This record gives sequence, C-alpha cells and structure tokens, in this order.
Amino acid sequence: MIHASLEPAPGRRDLVIALHCSGAGPRQWLPLATNLGPDFDLSAPMYFGSEQIGPWPGGTAFSLAEEAASSLSLIDSVGDKVHLVGHSYGGALALHIARVRPERVASLALYEPSAFHLLKQIDGAADAFAEIAEISAKTAASVARGDHCDAARVFIDYWGGTGAWAALRPSVRQALARWVPKATLDFHALFEEPTPLASYTEFDFPVLLLRGEFALRPSRLIVDALAASLPTARLQVVAGAGHMGPLTHPEAVAAAIALRISGSRAIPSAISSSVAR
Repeated sequence: MIHASLEPAPGRRDLVIALHCSGAGPRQWLPLATNLGPDFDLSAPMYFGSEQIGPWPGGTAFSLAEEAASSLSLIDSVGDKVHLVGHSYGGALALHIARVRPERVASLALYEPSAFHLLKQIDGAADAFAEIAEISAKTAASVARGDHCDAARVFIDYWGGTGAWAALRPSVRQALARWVPKATLDFHALFEEPTPLASYTEFDFPVLLLRGEFALRPSRLIVDALAASLPTARLQVVAGAGHMGPLTHPEAVAAAIALRISGSRAIPSAISSSVAR
C-alpha cells in the first residue's frame, strides 16, 4: 500500500520511502508496492509544487535540504532503518537523505539519479553538464515569459524523447504546465548540491543503481561514476528503457528494486557489500 503522506502504517517493521521524479507523484510507485507485498509499508512523499504541499514559500534559496526535511523527520520518527528508493530528481534527493542519515538506511535503490552536481566533478563530463544546463535554461526562459506549456514541452521532450509531450493526454499536459515553475527550482537544487562524490563512497549499506539501456549522456555518466565509486553498489541496466524507465518499464524496474530490498533484509551488510557489476 502506498501512503502519499509521511505517516507510516502502524505495526509495520520495514518502511520504504520512495521518491518520485519531477512532475510525477506517488502513483509512480504502485508497481513497486505490488512487488514488495504486505511485509513493507511504502511512503511516497509529495514535493513542494504539488497541490497537496503547495508552492515553495521562499525566504531562502531552495535546495535538496529543504525538500528532504519532511522525509528526514519521518526517518527520525521510526525506530528501524528504512529503505530509500528514488528516480531522477527523487534519486538525487534520496542520495542527499542517505548522506545525512547513513546510519538509518537499510538499503538504497536509485534509477538514474539526477545528481547533476556530480557532472562538475567527473572528468570528461563538461559537455554533459552543458547539455543539461541548456535544458534548464530553456525551461526557465519559457517559465519567465509565462509560456508554461512550452516550458513543460522542453522538459518532457528531453527526458522522454521528441514527441513525448504531444503524446500525453490533455489533462496530463495541463497538470505539468501548472507544475513546471517548480522545475526551475529543482534544477537549481540539483546543480548547487554541495556534496562531493567522495562523501557517497562511505555508504556501507547495499546500493542498487539502475539505468536504462538508452540513458541520456548526463544520466549515464552520473550512474557510471557512482557505480565505480560506491563500494557496496550493484549496477543493473534495464533493457529497452530510457530515463523514464520506472514509468515505461514499470514491472522490470519494480521487480529489480523489490528484489534488492527484500534481499537486504536477510543479508548482513558485511556480506552484501560485495560489488556485482
């Protein structure tokens, strides 16, 4: 069962916090909830910019730390370790949370985390950083002139491929046009996250890194850098998928994540720290 709020169901011992991509919502994780079954409680927090939470109120510069605050409060309120899952923006958010509370994480599963700050630290990634920075700039320019539909089109067609925006139902396009001003804040937070790559190498819990067979260059470089650097990481490529794999290939992605989470319950961290690539 998915709880879109930050309240876990009573009596559960294993909590999974699943963080969705920008512009999506908790329903993204329905296949994962099904694959996990009744032994797990899945909480899928909403973000600033959603109708449930409302816009970012301002006052300070937006950052992943601001978005992560509610999830960290949930983690601090439960007695056991939690499993973190994230896709795209949610993957970068999960990385941030794991770094802040590493002692409270049982496992981490990331599908193409958009940790764009790492592109500044990876040798040979300047062109990839420029590529995603251009998408950010185009999205922001359309938002600034009030053309939210064009901003959402730029964003969706980059991640989903040319024509992805046009293929969406009108109601979905309308919802994304309402949401897209938040994308500019998300890009800012992802570019300005201060954590160095070396900080993630200290993770001692099982990490599953997933990417699509057709991952775009920025995502591919980020995942490959994390896979090479994290001592407990396992890398898995989803055949036929791109960046939106959790939505286009939900069963394959959900099954891989559920298997990793279930396995981490029974395998001591000292054993599960072996790398399989």
